[in-house]
Amino acid sequence: MAKFADVLCAVTLLVLLPCSDVALGQTTDPSEVNGLRAIKGRLVDPMQNLMNWNRGDPCRSNWTGVFCHKVNDDTFLHVTELQLFKRNLSGTLAPEVSLLSHLKTLDFMWNNLTGSIPKEIGNITTLKLILLNGNQLSGILPYEIGNLQSLNRLQVDQNQLSGPIPKSFSNLRSVKHLHMNNNSLSGAIPSELSTLPLLLHLLVDNNNLSGPLPPEFAEAPAMKILYVPKFSCDGQADNNNFSGSSIPTTYNNISTLLKLSLRNCSLQGDIPDLSSIPQLGYLDISWNQLTGSIPTNKLASNITTIDLSHNMLNGTIPQNFSGLPKLQILSLEDNYLNGSVPSTIWNGIELTGNRSLILDFQNNSLKTIPDTFDPPPNTTVMYVLIHLCYAFQYSPPHQ
Repeated sequence: MAKFADVLCAVTLLVLLPCSDVALGQTTDPSEVNGLRAIKGRLVDPMQNLMNWNRGDPCRSNWTGVFCHKVNDDTFLHVTELQLFKRNLSGTLAPEVSLLSHLKTLDFMWNNLTGSIPKEIGNITTLKLILLNGNQLSGILPYEIGNLQSLNRLQVDQNQLSGPIPKSFSNLRSVKHLHMNNNSLSGAIPSELSTLPLLLHLLVDNNNLSGPLPPEFAEAPAMKILYVPKFSCDGQADNNNFSGSSIPTTYNNISTLLKLSLRNCSLQGDIPDLSSIPQLGYLDISWNQLTGSIPTNKLASNITTIDLSHNMLNGTIPQNFSGLPKLQILSLEDNYLNGSVPSTIWNGIELTGNRSLILDFQNNSLKTIPDTFDPPPNTTVMYVLIHLCYAFQYSPPHQ
């Protein structure tokens, strides 16, 4: 009987000990409670979305936007996510946010927050997502954000941030998405960002960036989208001012690039050969001061948009635009092109279903268009030539 009682006791302990751990972990870490209260104290909440932040324990009472987990062997629950997306909040971000020392997601997207981004955010080493886009934040990007080795995504676009892009961001070894577009950032794009091993998207368009485009981005191992001033890695940097700068010829080596947008960047010089980028699907280098002739090598077969308009390109339209099956837009408007439109320009383009092809050649010095054109069924193809608009639409006869 004694042995049976010992076994029963052991079984009972095995069953009750986990329950005891959970019971002990039903309250939020006191320092994190203080952090949440400080955050609320800096916010204006006209819709009273945070009304339940006035009562109970944050984790146990399910405060709005607060998500908790048991992180380690201590006796507390810890705030791992703060998700206050589109809650009509105003006010400022409290530096006490750093008291949320286990936070992985900080989400204040699409509110009306003002003031600066607290540098103390750089102390939350567990952060993976910082989502502050769509507010009215001002001031500089904190250098301390570069301390966040686990950060996967930084979205601070559509604010009023100014100053340079910190070089410390080159320390973000886990980051895949840097969205800093639609602010008032200035200075050069740090070439050090090209060393980020996982960076996919670099969006810095619609800022006041200047200086040369870093040729080092040709060595970025993972970049897919580059939009620069309007310049980034899908590639987008458009609407910046890289006056006197040219498109680096080394960009032809960015083998992972899917989208390159350098629209309205004050770029000069020739268009480099970009035919070695195997998956390039979108190219927009319009509204610059690019000169010379259009490269004759064929771009990637999956490209859908080629916009070279509003430059100073000369010479003839090359044959390499035919045989691009996915092409939907080819804009060469407002250049100094001459000669005739190649009769094969629409050959090999898949115009099935509702897909359309737009060819825009207006405001050039072109002479003729092909004499015959037989568009596929159910498609519309438009092109403009010397102020004359030609539109072809064909539908199969009813059976």
